[in-house]
Amino acid sequence: MSINNLTIHETKEALKEGKFSTEELVDSYIDHIEKIDPKVDAFLLKCLDRAKDQAKKIDSEKQNDTCSLSGIPYALKDNICTKGIKTTAASKMLYNFIPPYNADVYERLNSMNSIMLGKVNMDEFAMGSSTENSAFKVTKNPWDLSTVPGGSSGGSAVAVASDMAAFALGTDTGGSIRQPASLCGVVGLKPTYGLVSRFGLIAFASSLDQIGTFAKDVEDTAIILNAIAGHDPKDSTSLDLPKKDYTDQLKNGTKELTIGILKNYKAEGVQEEVQTAMDDAIAAYKSMGAKVVEVDFRYFKQALAAYYIIACAEASSNLARYDGVRYGFRAKDYTDYIDMYYKTRSEGFGSEVKRRIMLGTYALSSGYYDAYYKKAMQVRTVIINEYKKIFDQCDVLLTPTSATTAFKIGEKMNDPLQMYMSDTFTVPINIAGIPAISIPAELDHKGLPIGLQIVGPVLGEEKILQAAWALEKHFDFRKNQPNL
Repeated sequence: MSINNLTIHETKEALKEGKFSTEELVDSYIDHIEKIDPKVDAFLLKCLDRAKDQAKKIDSEKQNDTCSLSGIPYALKDNICTKGIKTTAASKMLYNFIPPYNADVYERLNSMNSIMLGKVNMDEFAMGSSTENSAFKVTKNPWDLSTVPGGSSGGSAVAVASDMAAFALGTDTGGSIRQPASLCGVVGLKPTYGLVSRFGLIAFASSLDQIGTFAKDVEDTAIILNAIAGHDPKDSTSLDLPKKDYTDQLKNGTKELTIGILKNYKAEGVQEEVQTAMDDAIAAYKSMGAKVVEVDFRYFKQALAAYYIIACAEASSNLARYDGVRYGFRAKDYTDYIDMYYKTRSEGFGSEVKRRIMLGTYALSSGYYDAYYKKAMQVRTVIINEYKKIFDQCDVLLTPTSATTAFKIGEKMNDPLQMYMSDTFTVPINIAGIPAISIPAELDHKGLPIGLQIVGPVLGEEKILQAAWALEKHFDFRKNQPNL
């Protein structure tokens, strides 16, 4: 096993034992990036010289043992602001934007001497489920280069799945961490809304966006969450809670847990091999002493419809600031300021972003607000209450993450509705603001990863991590590796 194939906790142990230095660790990742990234196109910006300098400093000052993420190389989704380092949100509109401040999560990782290797690709402004909507490149799934990695955080998922980073941060608005984690065979966590600060995140839909993690296993996920969770006075939606150690209950087993299974999930077009993985997981939980119960959630179709109305409405509002006046892209040829505004937005935004802005503007327009946006917000309340009823019956909920494994690049680009259906199992979680984790289970007959999702109540991270850790041990997915 190579150095850069190790988990965070394995790497920290090896560093402590002196098996290699931080500089050697970073050099291993850099060599691997230079070999693998031309095949998968995950990175938009590489900060490799900066990473080498940071590693040398850590070694010279013997900072390796100061915290669990010191010296650990990671990748950052390119909609998370980094002071003095270009941040584009994979959009032509921000092709030259250099933020004057850092995102809170980046500050926290910096304070722990984590080493950022670069910024990774995504769907433009986090709008998409395949990372095909980037203005700069299409990222490929390392398990099959002809398939998508999922999205919008496809670059983050690929960086971890192909061992180009020990972990990565992404963002999840309707499944944008969990779905690519599922398709790329890594662990992806979307925390409770407000548990991790959104300060410095380039907004898509502010009431749904949440920064989260990609990791090689569940224990790493808990370690990263320890680092990035916490109150931030700069974010008005940040939860002010006592600090927790999410590794404390990780290995407590599942004998005390009740696992909920949705009665109607098979009706959502679930691939047969995904169904088989679900059956295997249910049997495993029973054998581990967990209680398994069926619960009812009737609002898949309503959740998807409500999500796209709310998300597009908020996108319409958030993206109004990109007008060519203050920063970012500006059209070259225009006659007056209205023409400049029109041409800048027409040329600067990609087709998916323009589609969502138009949908959102329509939903918020006079005469349609009550029929669409207000109704969607009422459905949101119904879904929140439905989850409360579900978690009265069980501790965590087990579902597929994605109904299918990775699809071919280009397969759904001309059918937006089919693309949106990729988020069937993930969207309701964002609407309710609750946490969920995707873990890799098995490979399908094409050798593509199948992910399963464990959902918890508000601030139920400890329980979903506990349930995920036990199931991860059963599947032992890390014995599989993409053939790059």
